[in-house]
Amino acid sequence: MPKRLEFWFDVGSPTAYLAHTQMPGIAARTGAEIAWKPMLLGGVFKATGNTPPGTVEAKSAYYGIDLPRFAKRYGVPFRRNPFFPIMTLGLMRGCLAAQRDGCFQTYADAVFTAMWVEEKNTGDLDVLREVLTAAGLDADALFAATQEPAIKQQLIDNTEEAVSRGAFGAPTFFVGDEMFFGQDRLDFIEEALAS
Repeated sequence: MPKRLEFWFDVGSPTAYLAHTQMPGIAARTGAEIAWKPMLLGGVFKATGNTPPGTVEAKSAYYGIDLPRFAKRYGVPFRRNPFFPIMTLGLMRGCLAAQRDGCFQTYADAVFTAMWVEEKNTGDLDVLREVLTAAGLDADALFAATQEPAIKQQLIDNTEEAVSRGAFGAPTFFVGDEMFFGQDRLDFIEEALAS
């Protein structure tokens, strides 16, 4: 039975974007099943008392250097979004709706790319509609699904579960009960999957 890698994320996290670009390679090299776990990063911060790196001047400056450094290492494009921070509540509910409707990977790839490569304001519904439509998705159906009580509750439940298991930011990963935080821990994750 293949090992399972839980990837807890919010599309508003640039480090989650970088980690997302590496998931196919990790799955191919290790044979692991990737379980994509949408959570609301703002809710995680509120529950844990953590703050976004961008709110600390020195951290923000360092991220301006470190994120492009990792993008170069991974061989992926990355641009800092001028609209950041973007409220991701609707986007993360959309992840859950896309999972339910069987179009998650297309949705996640489109939203991550729009936000962290194309510098689009994905918090603007008109912009998001264009992004999703260009990816071949039914934007209006996904928008409607984000208002369903079950989808809203699932995001709350996911976020609470992440916090209860020790998450304090994104991306957070679990291999079994072992937690890893940050896209710069992917080598440790591969080791855990290989053991």
